[in-house]
Amino acid sequence: MPAVTVDDLTTLARLPEPGLGDQPRPVWQVTTAPAGYEGEGFPVRRAFAGIDLGLLDPFIMMDQMGEVEYAPGEPKGTPWHPHRGFETVTYMIDGVFEHQDSHGGGGTITNGDTQWMTAGSGILHIETPPEWLVQNGGLFHGIQLWVNLPRDEKMVAPKYQDIRSGQVALLTSYDAGALVRVIAGQVGGQAGPGSTHTPMALVHATVEPGARLDLPWSQEFNALVYVLNGHGSVGTDQRPIHTGQSAVLGAGDYLTIAADGSQESRSPKLDVIVVGGKPIGQTIAWAGPFVMNTKSEVLQAFEDYQSGSFGHIPG
Repeated sequence: MPAVTVDDLTTLARLPEPGLGDQPRPVWQVTTAPAGYEGEGFPVRRAFAGIDLGLLDPFIMMDQMGEVEYAPGEPKGTPWHPHRGFETVTYMIDGVFEHQDSHGGGGTITNGDTQWMTAGSGILHIETPPEWLVQNGGLFHGIQLWVNLPRDEKMVAPKYQDIRSGQVALLTSYDAGALVRVIAGQVGGQAGPGSTHTPMALVHATVEPGARLDLPWSQEFNALVYVLNGHGSVGTDQRPIHTGQSAVLGAGDYLTIAADGSQESRSPKLDVIVVGGKPIGQTIAWAGPFVMNTKSEVLQAFEDYQSGSFGHIPG
C-alpha cells in the first residue's frame, strides 16, 4: 500500500468545494491498459495505450510497474539505455529502485520517492533493483511517466531531480475523505516539489470507500485519471472505472473521482494517478528512446548515441 499516508486526514489543509460557477470536467473516454513487459522482464501496464497522442499532449506514455510480489531471484530492472528529447518521471509507491546515469545523477528511491530525469540533449541511464531485493524478493510497485519537451527545450542540458517522499505536498478533500499527494504543479493552492519544463501537475490520490474527491484543476491543462487499484467512478455522470483503466476528461474547472463503498481486501481504497499539462501542440517523431519533432532529428539522435556523445557508462 502507499507509503505516504497520515493518521488523521483532518489535520491537513483542505481543498475547496467547487463554486457556483465552476464547471465539472466531462469524461470523454475510458480505456483499459494492456499488460506487457519492460526492461529485463518486469511486468507493466501501458496506462495510456489506445489514447490518441493529441489527447495526451504534453505526455507521451505512462507505465504502471507492478504491482508484483517478487520471489527471491525474480526482481528485474533495465539495462543501460539512451534517451533524448523528453523527461522520465519515476514514482515508487512500494519497493526500491536504483538509478544511475552518464551525467552523474542517481540514487535510490523507495516508498513515495520520485526520480525526475530530464534527458534533454541526451543521456544514458539504468534502473535496477538493489542486490538485496534480488536475493530476497519483495513488493514492487510504481509508475513511470514520459513528459515531452517543447522544440526549443529538447536539447537542454540533462538534469536529475531526487524528490523525497517527505517533500510531497499533502492535502485532503473538503470532507476529509481523500488524501491528495501533489508531486508536481499547483493544486488547490499547494505546490508540489517537482520542477517542470512543461507546465503540468502530477497527483497521487487515495479515496476512502464511499468518499468523493472534487479536485480543482487548471483550465489550461488537459486531465487524465489512471486507476492504480480499486473500483470507483469518474465524472459527475459517474462513469465506472477500475484497476488498470484510464479516463480522458474534457475542459472544466475541476474533476470528480468517487470510490465504491465496497472494495477488495487487497485494495481497500481507491488509488489513482491524476496528471495533466498544457499541450505543446507540436509534431512528434517518436522512435524507441528518442522523442523529437522530425524524423531527421530522430536519425540524428541514433547517430549521436552511436558516436558516444550521450556520455559513457560509468565504470
